Formats: sequence, C-alpha cells, structure tokens
Amino acid sequence: MPADSPVRATARETIALLTGAAGFTEHRPPSHPLPPDGPLGWAGYDAARERAGTRTGEEESVVYGTGVVGDRACVLLAFEFGFLGGSLGRLTGDRLAAAYELALTRRLPLLALVATGGSRMQEGMVALTQLQRVAAASTRLRAAGLPQIAVVRDPTTGGGWATVGAGADVVLALPGAQVGFAGSRVRPADADPHAYSAEGQFAAGQVDAVVPPGELARALTHWLRALGPHGALPAAPLPRARSAARLPETGREAVAAARDPRRPRAEAYLADYFGVRLPLHGDRCGGADPGLLCGFGLRADGLPVAYVAQCGTPTRPAGYRAAARTIRLADRLGVPVLTLVDTPGAANDAEAERAGAGAAIADAFAAVAEARVPVTTLVIGEGGSGGALALAAPDNTHVTADSYFSVIAPELAAAILKRPPSETGATADQLRLRPQDLLELGFARSIVS
Repeated sequence: MPADSPVRATARETIALLTGAAGFTEHRPPSHPLPPDGPLGWAGYDAARERAGTRTGEEESVVYGTGVVGDRACVLLAFEFGFLGGSLGRLTGDRLAAAYELALTRRLPLLALVATGGSRMQEGMVALTQLQRVAAASTRLRAAGLPQIAVVRDPTTGGGWATVGAGADVVLALPGAQVGFAGSRVRPADADPHAYSAEGQFAAGQVDAVVPPGELARALTHWLRALGPHGALPAAPLPRARSAARLPETGREAVAAARDPRRPRAEAYLADYFGVRLPLHGDRCGGADPGLLCGFGLRADGLPVAYVAQCGTPTRPAGYRAAARTIRLADRLGVPVLTLVDTPGAANDAEAERAGAGAAIADAFAAVAEARVPVTTLVIGEGGSGGALALAAPDNTHVTADSYFSVIAPELAAAILKRPPSETGATADQLRLRPQDLLELGFARSIVS
C-alpha cells in the first residue's frame, strides 16, 4: 500500500477528512510519564519514541477529542500508524480509556478510526493488558446506550482489531485495507491474503461495508443520525402493501399468491419505506445470508428504524444470528424495529444443521422476546413455520393480502398425514393459513392494503 494512499492517511488527515470545516477539538488525558525506557526498561525504547514523535509530530499513537461529522457531534479517536505502528502501550491505553469516558460523560457516539499493528512489545504485559482497559470502557459505553462505530484503515491487526475495531457496533472498512487478528509477519506463510483484507472480512460477515474514502463522511453522517442517541421513539410505521392482490378464497390460492414470483419482495418494500438504508452485514461468526437483509434506515421524516427482512428464501443460521444482532443493537440504542417475514422456512440441509440452525433460531426468538423497543412485523409472502415465526412480533404482526402463515407447509402436512398430493389443497384449507384466517385467529392484527 503506497504511503500516500488515502487508506494510509495520518490520524489528523483522517479526522480532517470527516470533520472538514466543522473542526476538531483535541483532548489529552492527565500525564502519567513512563519510567526510563518503559516498564520493561527496554533498551532504546525512549529513543524510538522520540524518533516516532519527530517523524509524526505526535506524542503517542492515538489522537482523540470532539468533533462534528456532517451535522452530528461525536467523540473521535484516530490511530497514528506512523507512531510505532499505531501500537498500544500504557499511554495509548490512557488515551483510549479517556476517549471512551469522554463519550460517556458527554453522551456522544464514539467514532474510532483504527490503524494499528497491535500491542507494543517494548512494554510487554503492561501493553497487552490495555486491551482489557479498552474492553471495560467499551462495555460501559454499551451499557449507557451509546453507539460505537469503527472505521478500519490499513493496517488494522492484533488486539486493536479485536477490541476497538471488531468490538464496535458497526464496522466500516476502507478498500484494500489489511484487516485481521494476525499481522502480516505472524500469520502462516501459505495463508490466503484475501482472508486478511477488508474485502475478505466483508465476505466473511465481519465487516458491515467497505467504503471508499470519498464516501466515508456521508456514510458516517447517516450512521450517526440513525444510531443516535435518541429520545423516546414511536413504533415503526407499517409499510404500504406493494401489490393490489385480492384476498384469496381458498388456502391453495393463498399459498399460490405468496409463492408467485411476480409478487413484490423485501427489496421493493424497503426501497419504498426508507429514504436512506444502512446495511449491517454478517453474523460476526464467519457467515452471511444473502437471503436476509438487516440494517438501519432513515425514513423521509428522519425517523430511524432498524430492519430485518427475509427475501423469500430459506433462512440460514447466519441470517438468524445477523437478525438477533440487529434487534439487540436497536434495542440497546432505543431504535424501533421492523421485520418483514417471507420465507418457506428455515434452511434444513446438513450444512445448516452443522452451522447451528436450532441455536440460531432460538437466539432470534429470544432477541424478539427480550426487546424493549417496539417491534412491528409485516408478513409479505410466505410464513413458513418456526423459521418465519422467529422474526414475528407477538401481538404486533400484520399481513398482506398475498401472504400466508402456517404451522407447516401444506405439502409437508399432507405427506405427514399420508394423504395423496391431490389433497394438498384441502389440507391448506384445513390449516387456515389465509390472511383473513390469521386475522380471525388473532395472530394478525390487520391486513395491510
């Protein structure tokens, strides 16, 4: 990566890219000088620090303070990679802890601009334990309902990635950045370099978006608006129905309408519902489900809403984990949730079982049940058994005219009952899965038209 690449910009250049004319007010923690050559008495450490300071103009590997990104005030911290590789030592830990405390005291979002090689070996275990300080400070901020956003630059490795970076609520990455726990000099010689890149981490569901530097300020402005902090927010408004389908006369008609490939899908509903969408990507366990869309959005009136939307495919374990992650984040930040249900059911292949389908579905049920913010559900297509119900809000589920919901697919019900295929339609009628049936049974609150 060339030294003049935007991904390798200095800490202050990166801050200026985001704050622009709004400016940045730097803060410094109380001074606690290190002993000569640091806590280990590492020969030459003071001289190395002095050279790093002369080269970069910085006193340490982190700069922090308050600033405005777009129209949102926040606390910014930025790593200076030119200062001993952006490594974390005790004085770095002082600055990081102070930045988190500043965000907590002023009730502001924390925006971390990360570029680090990890813990500073010249300070040994004193350096390594700074990771525990960061984790504790991050936990306090999380408990206070304040958002944390990380932008990972080149490179972001080691403990800095495993705390400030990957520990954030939302992780954005600059294109081409090296991102991974193992740095380039300590990973296996035959390791696939793509796995340690921003793009590779995105593919593995560890990064929410790869954002070019020129688009970063705009993206962060939207994220800061969506994540808050906010006051009391109303429930998410119901989306409009995207088709003029009439109510089905039979169960068979209901199933056919929901399975019609021409029926509007989640993408159409979300595009109509939001002015700005900010996707969350992946389950943070190495997986992503392209058939489930998660994130936060801003409506035309500025109301932020978190969304979880099934896209008509069997939902995979990674999808349920991503859904639970989104719902819990929204709940912690006080943002209402909208779920769009549309799946024939949970994925039931061997790969899904090995990936923990049961546990992932259970966690999605729990996330909805635990939510203190209002969760609103609209069934826009197929409601296939527990795989669909896991994302449905108890007592606040609505249906469209071209949807159905069933304890089991009518074909499977007929097979279990040892009925011939010709009786599938009659079985669908017995299951009472039509929108009007769901309303009469008390499952649905309304049929959206």
